[in-house]
Amino acid sequence: MTAWLRKTGASLTLMLVAWLAACSSYTEIPIETPIQPKLDTSAFQRIFIAGFIAGENEDVDANMETVRLLRSQLRNKGLMRVVDADTLPLLEVAKRASGDDDAPPVPDQQAAPAPQDPAKVVINDEKDLEQYQHVFANVAYWKRIGEEYQQPLIVTGAVLFAPQQRSGFVQREQESYDSFGRRMVVPVRTYMERKGFVLRPTFIFIDGRTGETLHTETFREEILYNATQQTPALSSYFELMDRLLPAFLNTLSAQKIKGTRTLLR
Repeated sequence: MTAWLRKTGASLTLMLVAWLAACSSYTEIPIETPIQPKLDTSAFQRIFIAGFIAGENEDVDANMETVRLLRSQLRNKGLMRVVDADTLPLLEVAKRASGDDDAPPVPDQQAAPAPQDPAKVVINDEKDLEQYQHVFANVAYWKRIGEEYQQPLIVTGAVLFAPQQRSGFVQREQESYDSFGRRMVVPVRTYMERKGFVLRPTFIFIDGRTGETLHTETFREEILYNATQQTPALSSYFELMDRLLPAFLNTLSAQKIKGTRTLLR
């Protein structure tokens, strides 16, 4: 019995080798995999990027940059009509509002937003954001905002963009040559001090007809550089946002992931 199994296994191995040898050529076929949207937006014709509660960074206004970027992306996609209006002064609203049905007044569309004093509001991490979260649950307030802007889909939330530092061992490739002059590349673990930025946006989608929250999604991206490398904060912000934009857009519309499939001949 054992001898028969050995003989059968050897035959199968030879057949596999012969088949692979016959497949001496292959073709890569491009494919697209559709991903369905996470949120049904068919009831909305307009979308309002209302603004975000954002952490303080002297080089990047995460609130305004996120509003501009998302509005630009949505206009390019043509998913819905983007409401062009001033962002809401959410920090001021959060400080005034108690979170119940006695909502603060909706700012006039033509009026400039209430000034925000960053010196009095310090937001360096997720815990600092918690004291302002009640503003997103204020149904009456968001319903009034929806009435002001013709009942759009409202996008708001919080954006934390902050510097970070980290130290530890990093594996990198080091090039060397042996005694015969042959080039070698070997992995080397090196202790390094690195610095960079972390981006943690929370997007909250609110029904402008009712003021109710429809969907909430949180992302986190980080980037680290050599401690001696000087990289502008704004460049890092856009690089991090570029990573998560497809996921944000997939919340609103179907997306396609491009890839390739190998066909053996």
